[in-house]
Amino acid sequence: MRYLATVLALSICCMTGSAAAVEFRSVGPSPIIMYDTPTFHGIKKYVAPAGMPLEVIFTQGAWCRVRDASGEFTWVEAKDLVTRRNLVVKVANARIRVAAEEGSTMLFSADKHVLLEMAEPPVGAWVKVKHRDGQTGFVRISEVWGL
Repeated sequence: MRYLATVLALSICCMTGSAAAVEFRSVGPSPIIMYDTPTFHGIKKYVAPAGMPLEVIFTQGAWCRVRDASGEFTWVEAKDLVTRRNLVVKVANARIRVAAEEGSTMLFSADKHVLLEMAEPPVGAWVKVKHRDGQTGFVRISEVWGL
C-alpha cells in the first residue's frame, strides 16, 4: 500500500509541477555502443551511427539514459554525446523548402532516416535545417524527430 501511495504522489507531482525541458543531443563523430544498463558489463543493444539524435531522459554519473527515434530506451556514456542538434526524417519523403511556408519553392527532399542538422531554432510549425551537402531550407516539424 505504501508503494502505491508513493507512486501516486510522484505521479501527481509530475502532472502538477512545471514540466522539465526536453533535452536532445547527438552522437559525436564516431559510432557508439548502446547498452541496456549504465555499465560496460551490460548487454550491448546496438551501435548508434555518428550524428544520430537522442533524447536525454536523465544523467547518472558518466552515463545518460536516452531514447532514440524508434522509442527505445538505452544507456550511453555522456562523453560520447555532443550538443549539436541533429534531426532525423521520420516520414517517407520530407520536403525542404526555401521559406517556412507550404507554398514556398521546394529546394530538395529527404528520405526517411536521413540526418539533417538543425540550423536555427524552430519557428511555429517549421525548422531551418542543413543537409550534409550544405543545402539549407525549412522543413515541417512534424516530418522530423529530435525536437
